Amino acid sequence: MIDTALFAKLLPLFLTGAMHTIELSVIALAGGLVIGFAMNGLRELSSTYFKPVYWFYTGVWRGMPFLVHLFICYFGLASIGLTLDPFEAAALALMLYGGAYFAEIFRACWQSIPVGQVEAAYAMGLSQRQIFFWIQCPQALRACIPLVANQTIILIKESSLASIITYPELTMITSKIVSETYVYIEPYIMLALSYWLLTFAVSRLGRALSKAITP
Repeated sequence: MIDTALFAKLLPLFLTGAMHTIELSVIALAGGLVIGFAMNGLRELSSTYFKPVYWFYTGVWRGMPFLVHLFICYFGLASIGLTLDPFEAAALALMLYGGAYFAEIFRACWQSIPVGQVEAAYAMGLSQRQIFFWIQCPQALRACIPLVANQTIILIKESSLASIITYPELTMITSKIVSETYVYIEPYIMLALSYWLLTFAVSRLGRALSKAITP
């Protein structure tokens, strides 16, 4: 039978875990967006020599499980003398992982812009850089909001794997409670609700932003 009184007792612990999850996810989102935008921008504006770098990065980071990248950042870098604490390793892995997906999201949104607009801009004498920032950026960034929101939800869920390297986010807090109390139902219900609330909030925010900037 479910002990409803236990939910209130566990709430402070889950709030702490949620704050750690949010902190990790926000930093990963910010870093991933910067990396993704920079990679797409360099692919669009640079010579063809950068494109193999772009495809190698996005292919490698999207082609392997996030857990592998997490182990590389935490254990692999330590083996060559670069020791990161669990938060730093998880944040770095999530940023690079998210950056690869955000780069592909930006690339798809940039390529969705009608070619006629770009050709007309060239005919008016605009440079490639001006076209990128003045013509393509406003339209592509508007179009990518739902996709970015969806990828953010994935990052929040992937952050649960940081518990494996002992970062005290929601999943690790839950595992610790279970191992100490041998109570399963209530902690896992709260864990599920916590992730649902976080992802629901991101989904609603994404919809609100999309509606607010849609002409």
